[in-house]
Amino acid sequence: MGIQAHMAHAEIKVVAGTLLRDARQARLQRTLALVAGLTSGASGLEVAYMHYRGSYSRRIMWTPIVMSQVLLAAGVAGAMKPRLARTLLPAVSAVTLADCATGFVFHLRGIARKPGGWRLLVPNVPMGPPPLAPLLFGVSAYLGILASRMTPEDSDRHDSPEMRETLRQHVAAATAFAALCSGTEALYSHYKNGFHYAAQYTPLIVAPALAATALASLSRGGAQGKRKALAGLSAAAMLDGAVGMAYHARGVLRRPGGRKHLMYNIMYGPPVLAPLLFAACGFLGLLASAIRGRQ
Repeated sequence: MGIQAHMAHAEIKVVAGTLLRDARQARLQRTLALVAGLTSGASGLEVAYMHYRGSYSRRIMWTPIVMSQVLLAAGVAGAMKPRLARTLLPAVSAVTLADCATGFVFHLRGIARKPGGWRLLVPNVPMGPPPLAPLLFGVSAYLGILASRMTPEDSDRHDSPEMRETLRQHVAAATAFAALCSGTEALYSHYKNGFHYAAQYTPLIVAPALAATALASLSRGGAQGKRKALAGLSAAAMLDGAVGMAYHARGVLRRPGGRKHLMYNIMYGPPVLAPLLFAACGFLGLLASAIRGRQ
């Protein structure tokens, strides 16, 4: 057992070292394609049961579920074949972005149509369709487009420092935007639960701090310190996401019926995969902090 643990630890160090080396040179096409696909798949599952609660009252509510799985497939394909990452993935990502923009408009309209509309902001936003959820899903599509511009990990091509700096800024901006969306989602989700646990406040602290640090890293002044701060907060976001996922899973199992009515409790319990998407923000931040662009 000790030998297996040692071997697993050694393999993790090798993978982490390889990822760090590729990230420094912005050779992240396969990594970002895979991240785009996996986060899309997770978002699609979240959308599936959120729209189930809405009884799929409109046919357009099916489109993000379909597009999330298509983007998942395109992301995995792009991670395997660089040619597909340059052709199929950005095309699917562009269509998905359009669908996310449409969903954003429909969610805003859904809030406006609740009794009192935007005049009753506090009750209607937490209880209505989550306004930023389509935009958070759109980050996955944006990563798909960004992956198509990245150099494959096994390529001999060397991007210029200026190009690496541009790609770093895009990844950092995506980190900031995703963190703000995810943190806002946590705010009104935990508000509905009355902030029953002290841990429910943590994403409301970590998310804006991560977003602010990622935005600050867009400028080159004090680059070394900003990279360290971004890496630290990104690691905190990943840890907070893992803890949050454990809390959400426990919340599902503690609902009436527990495992006996597992699917029902997943549908109507705390969103199990939402903390995982927040952890993905942290992973993006780590990538942004590792890329060595123009100093």
